[in-house]
Amino acid sequence: MIRRFYKEVTLAEVPVAETLWYQVMLDGRAVKTVGGRAQMVPSQGLGEALAAEWRRQGETIDPASLPFRDMTDYAIDVVASDPARVIDNLVAYAETDTLCYRADPDAPLFTRQQEVWEPLLTRFESEHGIALVRVSGILHRPQPAPALAVLRARLEPLDPFALAGLEAMTTLAASLVIALAAFDAAGEGEPLALWQAVCLEEEWQADLWGRDWEAEERRAKREADFLRACGFARLARG
Repeated sequence: MIRRFYKEVTLAEVPVAETLWYQVMLDGRAVKTVGGRAQMVPSQGLGEALAAEWRRQGETIDPASLPFRDMTDYAIDVVASDPARVIDNLVAYAETDTLCYRADPDAPLFTRQQEVWEPLLTRFESEHGIALVRVSGILHRPQPAPALAVLRARLEPLDPFALAGLEAMTTLAASLVIALAAFDAAGEGEPLALWQAVCLEEEWQADLWGRDWEAEERRAKREADFLRACGFARLARG
């Protein structure tokens, strides 16, 4: 914790290559990233969310209550310098996407996975014009190169802010399919429904063996992190 060192929080418009970017100002001084770069974002919505984090601080500043600031710094300081690395990591997740790996066909869990995951995966394939391999068991099977190429092409035009949000979502869900579906979702409640779908196996095990409060607490935190990352990416998109 550090003592609050500012009184007024404003949001400045900054012209960049014939577009407007947004930068939080604390008593008229521009916020910078951890790496010392100008902390500017491409949408007013994300800028307002960043400003709101600073306005919510009390007499002391709690760094843990500035998650959008941290994600913005990561996008600018890390992702922007090497977006290809992030895209490579995301495509690698598609190789072992959670939604593609099912239980043995004679297991009760398989039936539940078919009910919940198959419609999501089928819709995703239809929207992207690809086909992904389903696997029963834990042995790896490679996904078709053309499908991975399509997913890479979907990611390459995205800016560092969207990629930062997608990377966080994908890591938490162990699923690029879920992350992209949440990013593209039209309804406000759909990202939560997608997160709940990806937790199917955890829910199955909890119903079967009982619930552990520590595990439930960890999952609740992961859910909040997933939804926050989704909100960040969608705000950056405008």
